[in-house]
Amino acid sequence: MKNGRFIQLKTPFEKDMGNIPYEEYPRPCLQRDSYICLNGKWELLDNGVSKGFVNVPFAPQSRLSGLDGYEDFDLESFECKRSFTLPDGFVKDRIFLHFGACDQIADVYVNGKRAGGNIGGYLPFSFDITDLCRNGENELSVLITDKLDTDIPYGKQSKKRGGMWYTPISGIWQTVWLESVPENYIQGIKAQVGIDQATLTVSGAAGKKELIFDDENAELNCEFDGESVTVRPKEVHLWSPEDPYLYRFTLKTENDSVRSYFALRTVGAEVINGYPRMLLNGKPYFFNGLLDQGYYSDGIYLPATPEGFKFDILQMKKLGFNMLRKHIKIEPQLFYYYCDVYGMAVFQDMVNSGKYNFVIDTALPTVFLKKGIHHSASAKRKDLFEKMMEKTTELLYNHPSVVYYTIFNEGWGQFGEKRMYSLAKALDDSRIWDTTSGWFKTNCSDVESDHVYFKPVKYKEKPAKLPRVLSEFGGYSYIVPEHTYNPDNNYGYKTYRSADELTDGLCALYENEVVTAVKRGLCGAVLTQVSDVEDETNGILTYDRQVVKPDPERLKKANDAVFKAFEDCTKQS
Repeated sequence: MKNGRFIQLKTPFEKDMGNIPYEEYPRPCLQRDSYICLNGKWELLDNGVSKGFVNVPFAPQSRLSGLDGYEDFDLESFECKRSFTLPDGFVKDRIFLHFGACDQIADVYVNGKRAGGNIGGYLPFSFDITDLCRNGENELSVLITDKLDTDIPYGKQSKKRGGMWYTPISGIWQTVWLESVPENYIQGIKAQVGIDQATLTVSGAAGKKELIFDDENAELNCEFDGESVTVRPKEVHLWSPEDPYLYRFTLKTENDSVRSYFALRTVGAEVINGYPRMLLNGKPYFFNGLLDQGYYSDGIYLPATPEGFKFDILQMKKLGFNMLRKHIKIEPQLFYYYCDVYGMAVFQDMVNSGKYNFVIDTALPTVFLKKGIHHSASAKRKDLFEKMMEKTTELLYNHPSVVYYTIFNEGWGQFGEKRMYSLAKALDDSRIWDTTSGWFKTNCSDVESDHVYFKPVKYKEKPAKLPRVLSEFGGYSYIVPEHTYNPDNNYGYKTYRSADELTDGLCALYENEVVTAVKRGLCGAVLTQVSDVEDETNGILTYDRQVVKPDPERLKKANDAVFKAFEDCTKQS
Protein backbone atom coordinates (compact mmCIF):
# COMPACT_ATOMS: atom_id res chain seq x y z
CA MET A 1 0.00 0.00 0.00
CA LYS A 2 1.59 3.24 -1.19
CA ASN A 3 0.08 5.35 1.58
CA GLY A 4 0.87 3.19 4.62
CA ARG A 5 -2.36 2.31 6.39
CA PHE A 6 -4.55 3.87 3.71
CA ILE A 7 -6.41 1.24 1.73
CA GLN A 8 -6.14 1.41 -2.07
CA LEU A 9 -9.80 1.11 -2.99
CA LYS A 10 -10.73 0.18 -6.55
CA THR A 11 -13.88 1.47 -8.24
CA PRO A 12 -15.93 -0.54 -10.75
CA PHE A 13 -14.80 1.79 -13.54
CA GLU A 14 -11.10 0.92 -13.54
CA LYS A 15 -11.60 -2.27 -15.52
CA ASP A 16 -12.84 -0.26 -18.51
CA MET A 17 -9.93 2.17 -18.75
CA GLY A 18 -8.42 2.38 -22.22
CA ASN A 19 -4.89 3.16 -23.31
CA ILE A 20 -5.81 6.83 -23.63
CA PRO A 21 -7.94 7.89 -20.63
CA TYR A 22 -10.77 10.36 -21.10
CA GLU A 23 -10.59 10.19 -24.88
CA GLU A 24 -14.20 11.44 -25.07
CA TYR A 25 -14.68 14.87 -26.62
CA PRO A 26 -14.34 17.25 -23.63
CA ARG A 27 -16.52 20.22 -24.69
CA PRO A 28 -20.09 19.01 -25.42
CA CYS A 29 -21.57 22.54 -25.67
CA LEU A 30 -19.33 23.41 -28.61
CA GLN A 31 -18.28 20.24 -30.38
CA ARG A 32 -16.12 20.43 -33.50
CA ASP A 33 -14.87 17.53 -35.62
CA SER A 34 -11.29 18.74 -35.27
CA TYR A 35 -9.90 16.94 -32.21
CA ILE A 36 -6.61 15.39 -31.13
CA CYS A 37 -6.55 14.09 -27.55
CA LEU A 38 -3.16 14.50 -25.82
CA ASN A 39 -4.03 12.44 -22.74
CA GLY A 40 -1.88 9.46 -21.86
CA LYS A 41 1.77 9.12 -20.89
CA TRP A 42 3.61 12.35 -20.11
CA GLU A 43 7.13 12.44 -18.70
CA LEU A 44 7.40 14.07 -15.27
CA LEU A 45 10.64 15.86 -14.36
CA ASP A 46 11.78 17.19 -10.97
CA ASN A 47 14.53 19.81 -11.35
CA GLY A 48 15.22 18.50 -14.82
CA VAL A 49 15.52 14.88 -13.67
CA SER A 50 13.03 12.38 -15.08
CA LYS A 51 10.92 10.70 -12.41
CA GLY A 52 8.90 8.50 -14.70
CA PHE A 53 5.63 8.90 -16.56
CA VAL A 54 2.31 10.22 -15.38
CA ASN A 55 -0.95 9.10 -16.97
CA VAL A 56 -2.67 12.42 -17.84
CA PRO A 57 -5.32 13.52 -16.89
CA PHE A 58 -4.80 11.84 -13.52
CA ALA A 59 -2.87 13.98 -11.04
CA PRO A 60 0.51 12.60 -9.89
CA GLN A 61 -0.80 12.00 -6.34
CA SER A 62 -3.47 9.57 -7.58
CA ARG A 63 -2.96 5.86 -8.01
CA LEU A 64 -4.29 5.98 -11.58
CA SER A 65 -1.49 8.35 -12.55
CA GLY A 66 0.79 5.31 -12.56
CA LEU A 67 3.57 7.36 -10.97
CA ASP A 68 5.33 5.42 -8.23
CA GLY A 69 7.14 7.10 -5.36
CA TYR A 70 5.70 10.56 -5.90
CA GLU A 71 6.15 11.28 -2.17
CA ASP A 72 9.92 11.33 -2.71
CA PHE A 73 10.13 14.38 -4.94
CA ASP A 74 8.86 17.93 -5.27
CA LEU A 75 5.29 18.32 -6.52
CA GLU A 76 5.25 22.04 -5.75
CA SER A 77 7.38 22.79 -8.79
CA PHE A 78 7.83 20.30 -11.62
CA GLU A 79 7.56 19.80 -15.37
CA CYS A 80 5.38 17.56 -17.51
CA LYS A 81 6.17 17.06 -21.17
CA ARG A 82 5.33 14.99 -24.23
CA SER A 83 5.63 15.20 -28.00
CA PHE A 84 2.93 15.33 -30.66
CA THR A 85 2.73 15.22 -34.45
CA LEU A 86 0.01 16.93 -36.46
CA PRO A 87 -1.53 14.46 -38.93
CA ASP A 88 -1.98 15.29 -42.61
CA GLY A 89 -5.13 17.29 -43.24
CA PHE A 90 -5.53 18.41 -39.64
CA VAL A 91 -4.28 21.98 -39.95
CA LYS A 92 -6.73 24.60 -41.21
CA ASP A 93 -5.74 28.20 -40.42
CA ARG A 94 -5.19 28.24 -36.65
CA ILE A 95 -4.16 25.59 -34.11
CA PHE A 96 -5.37 25.78 -30.51
CA LEU A 97 -4.01 23.91 -27.50
CA HIS A 98 -6.63 23.37 -24.77
CA PHE A 99 -6.31 22.39 -21.10
CA GLY A 100 -9.38 21.35 -19.12
CA ALA A 101 -7.67 22.33 -15.85
CA CYS A 102 -4.20 22.44 -14.28
CA ASP A 103 -3.55 23.13 -10.59
CA GLN A 104 -2.41 25.83 -9.59
CA ILE A 105 -0.07 27.73 -11.96
CA ALA A 106 0.88 26.56 -15.46
CA ASP A 107 3.44 27.94 -17.90
CA VAL A 108 3.19 26.27 -21.30
CA TYR A 109 5.92 25.92 -23.92
CA VAL A 110 5.80 24.51 -27.45
CA ASN A 111 9.12 23.68 -29.06
CA GLY A 112 10.91 25.71 -26.39
CA LYS A 113 8.87 28.88 -26.93
CA ARG A 114 6.33 30.14 -24.40
CA ALA A 115 2.71 29.72 -25.50
CA GLY A 116 1.25 31.36 -22.37
CA GLY A 117 0.37 30.86 -18.73
CA ASN A 118 -2.60 30.37 -16.43
CA ILE A 119 -3.32 30.89 -12.73
CA GLY A 120 -6.09 28.83 -11.11
CA GLY A 121 -6.67 25.11 -10.82
CA TYR A 122 -10.30 24.54 -11.82
CA LEU A 123 -11.11 26.20 -15.14
CA PRO A 124 -10.19 25.55 -18.79
CA PHE A 125 -7.68 27.67 -20.70
CA SER A 126 -6.23 27.61 -24.20
CA PHE A 127 -3.54 29.10 -26.42
CA ASP A 128 -3.15 29.77 -30.12
CA ILE A 129 0.02 27.82 -30.94
CA THR A 130 -0.12 28.12 -34.74
CA ASP A 131 3.15 30.02 -35.02
CA LEU A 132 4.94 27.73 -32.57
CA CYS A 133 4.23 24.44 -34.37
CA ARG A 134 6.44 22.84 -36.99
CA ASN A 135 6.25 19.96 -39.43
CA GLY A 136 6.93 16.58 -37.89
CA GLU A 137 7.39 16.12 -34.16
CA ASN A 138 6.59 18.94 -31.71
CA GLU A 139 7.55 19.12 -28.04
CA LEU A 140 4.98 20.28 -25.47
CA SER A 141 6.14 21.22 -21.96
CA VAL A 142 4.15 22.45 -18.96
CA LEU A 143 5.94 23.98 -15.98
CA ILE A 144 3.73 23.60 -12.94
CA THR A 145 3.83 25.49 -9.66
CA ASP A 146 1.51 24.43 -6.84
CA LYS A 147 2.38 25.60 -3.35
CA LEU A 148 -1.27 25.53 -2.25
CA ASP A 149 -1.31 29.31 -2.30
CA THR A 150 -4.46 30.23 -0.35
CA ASP A 151 -4.88 33.42 -2.38
CA ILE A 152 -5.73 31.12 -5.30
CA PRO A 153 -9.00 29.13 -5.03
CA TYR A 154 -7.94 25.68 -3.80
CA GLY A 155 -11.03 23.83 -2.53
CA LYS A 156 -10.76 21.02 0.02
CA GLN A 157 -7.05 20.32 -0.56
CA SER A 158 -4.68 20.33 2.39
CA LYS A 159 -1.06 19.36 2.93
CA LYS A 160 -2.24 18.02 6.31
CA ARG A 161 -5.12 15.94 5.04
CA GLY A 162 -7.60 14.41 7.45
CA GLY A 163 -11.21 14.84 8.54
CA MET A 164 -12.92 17.27 6.17
CA TRP A 165 -9.62 18.00 4.35
CA TYR A 166 -8.35 15.84 1.53
CA THR A 167 -5.20 14.80 -0.32
CA PRO A 168 -3.94 17.71 -2.45
CA ILE A 169 -3.35 17.29 -6.17
CA SER A 170 -0.95 19.10 -8.49
CA GLY A 171 -0.73 19.72 -12.19
CA ILE A 172 -2.86 18.55 -15.09
CA TRP A 173 -6.11 16.89 -14.01
CA GLN A 174 -8.36 17.31 -17.02
CA THR A 175 -8.09 16.58 -20.74
CA VAL A 176 -5.40 18.22 -22.88
CA TRP A 177 -6.30 18.48 -26.55
CA LEU A 178 -5.70 20.16 -29.91
CA GLU A 179 -8.11 21.55 -32.46
CA SER A 180 -7.65 23.45 -35.70
CA VAL A 181 -10.06 26.10 -36.93
CA PRO A 182 -10.47 28.41 -39.93
CA GLU A 183 -9.52 32.07 -39.62
CA ASN A 184 -13.18 33.09 -39.34
CA TYR A 185 -14.35 30.50 -36.81
CA ILE A 186 -17.18 30.04 -34.31
CA GLN A 187 -15.69 31.05 -30.97
CA GLY A 188 -18.72 30.45 -28.77
CA ILE A 189 -22.50 30.25 -28.46
CA LYS A 190 -24.48 31.75 -25.57
CA ALA A 191 -28.03 30.45 -25.15
CA GLN A 192 -30.31 32.86 -23.27
CA VAL A 193 -33.46 30.88 -22.66
CA GLY A 194 -36.97 31.52 -21.42
CA ILE A 195 -40.11 29.48 -21.01
CA ASP A 196 -40.90 29.43 -24.74
CA GLN A 197 -37.92 30.76 -26.68
CA ALA A 198 -34.12 30.79 -26.89
CA THR A 199 -31.83 33.51 -28.19
CA LEU A 200 -28.52 32.15 -29.48
CA THR A 201 -25.67 34.67 -29.60
CA VAL A 202 -22.61 33.65 -31.60
CA SER A 203 -19.15 35.08 -30.98
CA GLY A 204 -16.73 35.12 -33.88
CA ALA A 205 -17.70 33.82 -37.32
CA ALA A 206 -18.81 36.94 -39.17
CA GLY A 207 -21.23 36.47 -42.07
CA LYS A 208 -24.14 34.19 -42.88
CA LYS A 209 -24.93 31.36 -40.49
CA GLU A 210 -27.20 28.33 -40.75
CA LEU A 211 -28.95 26.69 -37.81
CA ILE A 212 -29.90 23.04 -38.37
CA PHE A 213 -31.80 21.17 -35.66
CA ASP A 214 -32.22 17.44 -35.21
CA ASP A 215 -35.16 15.94 -37.09
CA GLU A 216 -37.83 16.35 -34.39
CA ASN A 217 -37.21 20.11 -34.33
CA ALA A 218 -36.54 20.71 -38.03
CA GLU A 219 -39.20 23.47 -38.02
CA LEU A 220 -36.65 25.66 -36.20
CA ASN A 221 -34.06 25.47 -38.98
CA CYS A 222 -33.09 28.93 -40.19
CA GLU A 223 -30.42 31.16 -41.69
CA PHE A 224 -29.35 34.47 -40.20
CA ASP A 225 -26.77 37.23 -40.45
CA GLY A 226 -25.33 39.07 -37.51
CA GLU A 227 -24.58 37.80 -34.02
CA SER A 228 -27.86 36.38 -32.74
CA VAL A 229 -31.10 34.65 -33.62
CA THR A 230 -34.21 33.83 -31.57
CA VAL A 231 -36.02 30.52 -32.05
CA ARG A 232 -39.56 29.80 -30.81
CA PRO A 233 -40.79 26.19 -30.90
CA LYS A 234 -44.46 25.76 -31.81
CA GLU A 235 -44.77 23.07 -29.16
CA VAL A 236 -42.57 23.89 -26.19
CA HIS A 237 -40.75 21.03 -24.45
CA LEU A 238 -39.33 22.20 -21.13
CA TRP A 239 -36.29 20.77 -19.33
CA SER A 240 -36.63 19.38 -15.81
CA PRO A 241 -34.98 16.57 -13.82
CA GLU A 242 -38.10 14.50 -14.52
CA ASP A 243 -38.01 15.27 -18.27
CA PRO A 244 -34.52 16.45 -19.33
CA TYR A 245 -35.31 17.46 -22.90
CA LEU A 246 -32.55 19.04 -25.01
CA TYR A 247 -32.80 20.92 -28.30
CA ARG A 248 -29.78 19.70 -30.28
CA PHE A 249 -28.52 21.57 -33.32
CA THR A 250 -25.63 22.19 -35.71
CA LEU A 251 -24.41 25.72 -36.41
CA LYS A 252 -22.74 26.14 -39.80
CA THR A 253 -20.87 28.99 -41.42
CA GLU A 254 -19.07 29.10 -44.77
CA ASN A 255 -15.94 27.53 -43.27
CA ASP A 256 -16.90 26.17 -39.86
CA SER A 257 -19.39 23.85 -38.17
CA VAL A 258 -20.11 22.97 -34.51
CA ARG A 259 -22.62 20.83 -32.64
CA SER A 260 -24.38 22.18 -29.56
CA TYR A 261 -27.66 22.17 -27.65
CA PHE A 262 -29.84 24.20 -25.33
CA ALA A 263 -32.84 23.58 -23.10
CA LEU A 264 -35.85 25.69 -22.26
CA ARG A 265 -36.23 26.20 -18.53
CA THR A 266 -36.43 29.00 -15.98
CA VAL A 267 -35.75 29.29 -12.25
CA GLY A 268 -37.11 31.90 -9.89
CA ALA A 269 -39.00 32.52 -6.64
CA GLU A 270 -42.54 33.44 -5.62
CA VAL A 271 -44.69 33.46 -2.49
CA ILE A 272 -46.99 30.41 -2.54
CA ASN A 273 -49.62 30.02 0.20
CA GLY A 274 -47.78 32.45 2.43
CA TYR A 275 -44.23 31.07 2.03
CA PRO A 276 -41.49 32.09 -0.45
CA ARG A 277 -40.79 29.11 -2.73
CA MET A 278 -38.26 28.40 -5.45
CA LEU A 279 -39.72 27.85 -8.92
CA LEU A 280 -38.71 25.70 -11.85
CA ASN A 281 -40.41 26.62 -15.12
CA GLY A 282 -42.79 28.90 -13.26
CA LYS A 283 -44.02 26.24 -10.80
CA PRO A 284 -43.06 25.50 -7.17
CA TYR A 285 -40.25 22.96 -7.11
CA PHE A 286 -38.46 21.18 -4.27
CA PHE A 287 -34.75 20.59 -4.89
CA ASN A 288 -33.87 17.47 -2.92
CA GLY A 289 -30.19 16.68 -3.18
CA LEU A 290 -26.84 15.77 -1.73
CA LEU A 291 -23.45 17.35 -1.18
CA ASP A 292 -21.16 16.15 -3.97
CA GLN A 293 -17.44 16.64 -3.28
CA GLY A 294 -16.34 15.06 -6.58
CA TYR A 295 -13.58 12.87 -5.11
CA TYR A 296 -12.80 9.28 -6.11
CA SER A 297 -10.67 6.62 -4.47
CA ASP A 298 -8.68 5.87 -7.63
CA GLY A 299 -8.15 9.17 -9.45
CA ILE A 300 -8.82 11.60 -6.52
CA TYR A 301 -10.20 14.46 -8.65
CA LEU A 302 -11.49 12.15 -11.40
CA PRO A 303 -13.13 8.74 -11.62
CA ALA A 304 -11.26 6.18 -13.71
CA THR A 305 -13.61 6.82 -16.63
CA PRO A 306 -16.52 9.23 -17.26
CA GLU A 307 -18.81 6.33 -16.35
CA GLY A 308 -18.03 7.31 -12.76
CA PHE A 309 -19.83 10.62 -13.28
CA LYS A 310 -22.82 8.84 -14.83
CA PHE A 311 -22.93 6.31 -11.99
CA ASP A 312 -23.14 8.94 -9.27
CA ILE A 313 -25.85 10.87 -11.11
CA LEU A 314 -28.01 7.88 -11.98
CA GLN A 315 -27.58 6.15 -8.62
CA MET A 316 -28.71 9.26 -6.76
CA LYS A 317 -31.73 9.59 -9.07
CA LYS A 318 -32.69 5.99 -8.28
CA LEU A 319 -32.68 6.87 -4.59
CA GLY A 320 -35.14 9.71 -5.18
CA PHE A 321 -32.84 12.74 -5.36
CA ASN A 322 -33.07 15.38 -8.09
CA MET A 323 -30.12 17.65 -7.27
CA LEU A 324 -26.40 17.59 -6.47
CA ARG A 325 -24.61 20.42 -4.72
CA LYS A 326 -21.20 20.44 -6.38
CA HIS A 327 -19.15 21.38 -3.35
CA ILE A 328 -16.17 23.74 -3.70
CA LYS A 329 -15.02 22.10 -6.94
CA ILE A 330 -15.67 22.65 -10.64
CA GLU A 331 -15.88 19.49 -12.71
CA PRO A 332 -14.99 18.69 -16.33
CA GLN A 333 -17.74 19.81 -18.68
CA LEU A 334 -18.69 16.17 -19.26
CA PHE A 335 -20.12 16.04 -15.72
CA TYR A 336 -22.51 18.93 -16.37
CA TYR A 337 -23.41 17.48 -19.76
CA TYR A 338 -24.46 14.22 -18.13
CA CYS A 339 -26.53 16.19 -15.60
CA ASP A 340 -28.20 17.94 -18.55
CA VAL A 341 -28.84 14.64 -20.35
CA TYR A 342 -29.97 12.49 -17.42
CA GLY A 343 -31.84 15.17 -15.50
CA MET A 344 -29.96 16.17 -12.37
CA ALA A 345 -30.18 19.76 -11.13
CA VAL A 346 -26.88 21.24 -9.95
CA PHE A 347 -26.26 23.70 -7.12
CA GLN A 348 -22.75 24.91 -8.01
CA ASP A 349 -20.32 26.28 -5.42
CA MET A 350 -17.60 28.74 -6.21
CA VAL A 351 -14.19 27.39 -5.18
CA ASN A 352 -13.16 29.09 -1.95
CA SER A 353 -9.87 30.80 -1.33
CA GLY A 354 -8.44 32.24 1.87
CA LYS A 355 -7.19 30.62 5.03
CA TYR A 356 -9.62 28.50 7.03
CA ASN A 357 -10.01 28.86 10.80
CA PHE A 358 -11.83 25.97 12.48
CA VAL A 359 -12.88 27.95 15.58
CA ILE A 360 -14.13 31.03 13.73
CA ASP A 361 -15.47 29.37 10.58
CA THR A 362 -17.00 26.20 12.04
CA ALA A 363 -16.98 25.64 15.80
CA LEU A 364 -18.48 28.91 17.06
CA PRO A 365 -21.14 29.31 14.33
CA THR A 366 -22.16 25.67 14.70
CA VAL A 367 -23.00 26.40 18.34
CA PHE A 368 -24.28 29.98 18.40
CA LEU A 369 -22.29 32.67 16.53
CA LYS A 370 -24.07 33.06 13.19
CA LYS A 371 -22.98 36.54 12.08
CA GLY A 372 -20.47 39.31 12.50
CA ILE A 373 -17.28 37.56 11.34
CA HIS A 374 -15.35 38.88 8.35
CA HIS A 375 -12.06 37.76 6.84
CA SER A 376 -9.42 40.05 5.39
CA ALA A 377 -8.63 39.52 1.73
CA SER A 378 -5.59 40.70 -0.20
CA ALA A 379 -6.04 42.52 -3.49
CA LYS A 380 -4.64 39.45 -5.24
CA ARG A 381 -7.15 37.10 -3.61
CA LYS A 382 -10.10 39.35 -4.38
CA ASP A 383 -9.04 39.74 -7.99
CA LEU A 384 -8.52 36.02 -8.55
CA PHE A 385 -11.79 35.06 -6.85
CA GLU A 386 -13.79 37.58 -8.89
CA LYS A 387 -12.18 36.43 -12.14
CA MET A 388 -12.90 32.80 -11.24
CA MET A 389 -16.55 33.62 -10.53
CA GLU A 390 -16.87 35.39 -13.86
CA LYS A 391 -15.24 32.54 -15.78
CA THR A 392 -17.28 29.90 -13.93
CA THR A 393 -20.60 31.52 -14.82
CA GLU A 394 -19.45 31.90 -18.42
CA LEU A 395 -18.35 28.25 -18.60
CA LEU A 396 -21.60 26.85 -17.17
CA TYR A 397 -24.09 29.34 -18.60
CA ASN A 398 -25.52 27.02 -21.28
CA HIS A 399 -25.99 24.03 -18.95
CA PRO A 400 -29.70 23.86 -17.99
CA SER A 401 -28.88 21.60 -15.04
CA VAL A 402 -27.07 24.44 -13.27
CA VAL A 403 -29.85 26.30 -11.46
CA TYR A 404 -28.17 27.74 -8.34
CA TYR A 405 -24.79 29.16 -7.30
CA THR A 406 -23.11 29.49 -3.89
CA ILE A 407 -20.55 32.28 -3.49
CA PHE A 408 -19.17 31.70 0.03
CA ASN A 409 -19.48 28.57 2.18
CA GLU A 410 -19.59 28.80 5.99
CA GLY A 411 -17.68 32.07 6.10
CA TRP A 412 -14.54 30.45 4.65
CA GLY A 413 -12.74 33.18 2.72
CA GLN A 414 -15.80 35.44 2.86
CA PHE A 415 -15.29 39.09 1.92
CA GLY A 416 -17.37 41.94 0.50
CA GLU A 417 -20.46 39.74 0.29
CA LYS A 418 -22.82 42.56 -0.72
CA ARG A 419 -20.61 43.64 -3.61
CA MET A 420 -20.00 40.04 -4.64
CA TYR A 421 -23.75 39.40 -4.77
CA SER A 422 -24.23 42.45 -7.00
CA LEU A 423 -21.42 41.26 -9.26
CA ALA A 424 -22.91 37.76 -9.38
CA LYS A 425 -26.37 38.97 -10.39
CA ALA A 426 -24.81 41.14 -13.09
CA LEU A 427 -22.95 38.11 -14.43
CA ASP A 428 -26.02 35.84 -14.47
CA ASP A 429 -29.45 36.83 -13.19
CA SER A 430 -31.07 33.69 -14.61
CA ARG A 431 -29.98 31.56 -11.63
CA ILE A 432 -30.52 31.64 -7.89
CA TRP A 433 -27.58 32.99 -5.85
CA ASP A 434 -26.79 31.85 -2.31
CA THR A 435 -24.33 34.47 -1.11
CA THR A 436 -23.43 32.96 2.26
CA SER A 437 -24.20 29.28 2.64
CA GLY A 438 -24.57 28.14 6.25
CA TRP A 439 -24.05 31.23 8.37
CA PHE A 440 -22.55 34.76 8.55
CA LYS A 441 -25.57 35.84 6.56
CA THR A 442 -26.21 38.93 4.47
CA ASN A 443 -29.39 40.60 3.30
CA CYS A 444 -28.03 40.42 -0.25
CA SER A 445 -28.97 36.89 -1.26
CA ASP A 446 -31.76 35.10 -3.14
CA VAL A 447 -32.26 32.50 -0.38
CA GLU A 448 -32.00 31.99 3.36
CA SER A 449 -29.35 29.27 3.60
CA ASP A 450 -28.73 27.13 6.70
CA HIS A 451 -26.43 24.28 7.72
CA VAL A 452 -27.77 22.10 10.52
CA TYR A 453 -25.61 19.43 12.18
CA PHE A 454 -25.67 17.99 15.71
CA LYS A 455 -29.25 19.12 16.35
CA PRO A 456 -32.74 18.63 14.88
CA VAL A 457 -33.82 20.47 11.74
CA LYS A 458 -36.36 23.03 12.96
CA TYR A 459 -37.88 26.12 11.40
CA LYS A 460 -40.27 28.63 12.93
CA GLU A 461 -43.75 28.70 11.49
CA LYS A 462 -43.41 32.39 10.66
CA PRO A 463 -42.44 32.69 6.98
CA ALA A 464 -38.95 33.90 6.11
CA LYS A 465 -38.44 36.79 3.70
CA LEU A 466 -36.61 34.52 1.24
CA PRO A 467 -36.95 30.86 0.21
CA ARG A 468 -35.47 28.58 2.86
CA VAL A 469 -32.73 26.17 1.80
CA LEU A 470 -31.20 23.57 4.11
CA SER A 471 -27.93 23.69 2.23
CA GLU A 472 -26.18 21.08 4.43
CA PHE A 473 -27.45 18.59 6.99
CA GLY A 474 -27.12 14.96 8.06
CA GLY A 475 -23.56 13.73 7.71
CA TYR A 476 -24.46 10.33 9.19
CA SER A 477 -21.52 7.94 9.32
CA TYR A 478 -21.46 4.19 8.79
CA ILE A 479 -18.20 2.35 8.16
CA VAL A 480 -18.08 -0.55 5.70
CA PRO A 481 -14.72 -2.06 6.72
CA GLU A 482 -13.67 -3.61 3.41
CA HIS A 483 -14.46 -0.36 1.62
CA THR A 484 -12.97 2.24 3.98
CA TYR A 485 -9.93 4.34 3.03
CA ASN A 486 -8.52 4.96 6.51
CA PRO A 487 -9.11 2.14 9.00
CA ASP A 488 -7.46 4.17 11.78
CA ASN A 489 -9.78 7.16 11.66
CA ASN A 490 -13.21 8.19 10.51
CA TYR A 491 -15.13 11.45 10.33
CA GLY A 492 -18.87 12.10 10.49
CA TYR A 493 -21.53 13.83 12.56
CA LYS A 494 -23.40 10.81 13.93
CA THR A 495 -22.22 7.21 13.82
CA TYR A 496 -24.24 4.06 13.11
CA ARG A 497 -23.15 0.46 13.51
CA SER A 498 -25.10 -1.19 10.68
CA ALA A 499 -26.79 -0.48 7.36
CA ASP A 500 -30.20 -0.98 8.98
CA GLU A 501 -29.44 1.55 11.71
CA LEU A 502 -28.21 4.05 9.14
CA THR A 503 -31.36 3.55 7.07
CA ASP A 504 -33.52 4.05 10.15
CA GLY A 505 -31.69 7.27 10.97
CA LEU A 506 -31.92 8.71 7.46
CA CYS A 507 -35.58 7.80 7.03
CA ALA A 508 -36.48 9.37 10.38
CA LEU A 509 -34.54 12.49 9.39
CA TYR A 510 -36.55 12.92 6.18
CA GLU A 511 -39.96 11.65 7.26
CA ASN A 512 -40.04 13.64 10.48
CA GLU A 513 -37.73 16.67 10.39
CA VAL A 514 -37.53 17.51 6.66
CA VAL A 515 -41.24 16.95 6.02
CA THR A 516 -42.08 19.26 8.91
CA ALA A 517 -39.63 21.88 7.60
CA VAL A 518 -41.22 21.69 4.14
CA LYS A 519 -44.55 22.65 5.68
CA ARG A 520 -42.79 25.73 7.10
CA GLY A 521 -41.34 26.94 3.84
CA LEU A 522 -38.33 24.72 3.16
CA CYS A 523 -37.59 24.72 -0.60
CA GLY A 524 -34.44 22.64 -0.88
CA ALA A 525 -32.35 20.21 1.13
CA VAL A 526 -28.75 19.03 0.72
CA LEU A 527 -27.82 15.84 2.57
CA THR A 528 -24.17 15.23 3.40
CA GLN A 529 -23.19 13.42 1.16
CA VAL A 530 -22.96 11.37 -2.09
CA SER A 531 -19.97 9.25 -1.08
CA ASP A 532 -17.35 8.74 1.58
CA VAL A 533 -14.21 10.81 0.95
CA GLU A 534 -10.97 9.57 2.50
CA ASP A 535 -11.51 9.82 6.30
CA GLU A 536 -15.12 10.97 5.89
CA THR A 537 -17.45 8.00 6.17
CA ASN A 538 -20.75 9.88 5.92
CA GLY A 539 -21.57 9.02 2.31
CA ILE A 540 -24.55 7.24 0.83
CA LEU A 541 -21.95 5.37 -1.24
CA THR A 542 -18.60 4.02 -0.11
CA TYR A 543 -15.55 5.87 -1.43
CA ASP A 544 -14.96 3.16 -4.04
CA ARG A 545 -18.60 3.29 -5.24
CA GLN A 546 -18.95 -0.43 -4.56
CA VAL A 547 -21.61 -0.28 -1.82
CA VAL A 548 -24.86 1.63 -1.41
CA LYS A 549 -25.04 1.85 2.38
CA PRO A 550 -28.71 2.52 3.21
CA ASP A 551 -31.60 0.42 1.96
CA PRO A 552 -32.44 1.95 -1.46
CA GLU A 553 -36.18 1.25 -1.37
CA ARG A 554 -36.67 2.70 2.09
CA LEU A 555 -34.62 5.82 1.32
CA LYS A 556 -36.54 6.34 -1.93
CA LYS A 557 -39.82 6.05 0.01
CA ALA A 558 -38.62 8.65 2.54
CA ASN A 559 -37.72 11.05 -0.28
CA ASP A 560 -41.13 10.47 -1.88
CA ALA A 561 -42.73 11.54 1.41
CA VAL A 562 -40.85 14.85 1.21
CA PHE A 563 -42.04 15.51 -2.34
CA LYS A 564 -45.62 14.63 -1.36
CA ALA A 565 -45.52 17.07 1.56
CA PHE A 566 -44.20 19.80 -0.72
CA GLU A 567 -46.88 19.12 -3.31
CA ASP A 568 -49.62 19.26 -0.67
CA CYS A 569 -48.51 22.57 0.83
CA THR A 570 -47.91 24.35 -2.50
CA LYS A 571 -51.23 23.51 -4.11
CA GLN A 572 -52.94 26.70 -5.23
CA SER A 573 -56.30 27.16 -3.52
